[in-house]
Amino acid sequence: MTDDVRLRRGRGALGFSFFVQGVTFALLVTRIPAIQDRYGISDGLLPVFLAAVPVLAGVASVGTEHLVKRVAPSVVLRWAQPLVLLSLLGVGAGERLWHVAVALGAFGLSVGALDASMNMLGVSLQRAYGRSIMLGFHAAYSLGGILGASAAWYGAHAHLGLFTGYLPAVAVLLPLVLLGSRSYVDRADRTASEGLPEKGLGAGGFALLLPLCLVMACAYIGDSTVANWSAKYLQDVLGSSEQTATVPYNVYMVTTLVGRAVGDLGVRRFGAVAVVRGGTLLAASGFAVVAAAPGVWTGMLGFTLLGIGLCVIVPQTFAAAGRLFPGASDTAVARLNIFNYVGFLIGSPLVGAIGDAWSYRGAMLVPMVLVLITLFHARSFGPREARYGVDHERRAGDRAVDVGRGGNGV
Repeated sequence: MTDDVRLRRGRGALGFSFFVQGVTFALLVTRIPAIQDRYGISDGLLPVFLAAVPVLAGVASVGTEHLVKRVAPSVVLRWAQPLVLLSLLGVGAGERLWHVAVALGAFGLSVGALDASMNMLGVSLQRAYGRSIMLGFHAAYSLGGILGASAAWYGAHAHLGLFTGYLPAVAVLLPLVLLGSRSYVDRADRTASEGLPEKGLGAGGFALLLPLCLVMACAYIGDSTVANWSAKYLQDVLGSSEQTATVPYNVYMVTTLVGRAVGDLGVRRFGAVAVVRGGTLLAASGFAVVAAAPGVWTGMLGFTLLGIGLCVIVPQTFAAAGRLFPGASDTAVARLNIFNYVGFLIGSPLVGAIGDAWSYRGAMLVPMVLVLITLFHARSFGPREARYGVDHERRAGDRAVDVGRGGNGV
């Protein structure tokens, strides 16, 4: 098998992995009310359960940083994704409170390993291709999220039990994931091929990574604000109906998909820094429009701008970490991935507390300001080489990743 064929298969398999994770996560988070009802979780206890998932995922991301020094990221992903799917099924299969606690704990640990290893493989594949492809992987995640949320809506509308609603998705996706995992492609540069461990970030390395960590956390604060507060904002502040209040998140997900689907072309044409700056300004404008919206449709416009703007930041942050630390990209991605969960943990409580203490219009200005922090760190996304376009490909011969080792791992 030629390297080109191996790369194409690896890219397709990894894209499917992102898609499956989008489906899985949407099936979980959109059925939280049903999970609460099934297990009798009180309103006071629910935030503890929900916070436990990203906390455990962050712990697993740290563990993955060390694990991939012994085994390939493809091996971690090959086993983590089936565990995520089975954990989802476990959430729907239990009867007692401790059952769902164990299932959500397993979900958090496995999803942390999955997120870290998926993005490790994405960063290394982008280096191997010599052009921007990272946004395409995250577009697959967005597509999966839309389909997963639609399936969850149907399950709720048809009054299906959690297990009955989850079983078809797991039964279809699990064997496909296992089959696709045979085509994952790991990084196999000179250091790895000589049997040496990946380098660490080095002296001062984390200080260099820290701006990207801050950008990642702020982006996920914005994302979690839309996920957790858009429906309430439209209904309680802008006076929409209950049905209309469900629309902003769907609009946000669709615009996220569209933005990521075309985003790689923008990076190749204009460079990562320009795309991230443009996305940041659009996202901040979206929050400003939402905060000032006089009515429902103006609010919808704001959430549309948010989706187009925020969608490019996270994939390019992972890509920038890989570029900054070409000899330690796995370590950089694992540490950066932790701030995904930091932002998720901070965002929803922060907006809720400000909304209760002041106003929800004012609360929307907080993620707007935080997202604008990205502008001050835009240079961390790279110089002209971060364009990953034709000029980059011409220079890539001496430093491109050798893909001699396939994804079959051990």
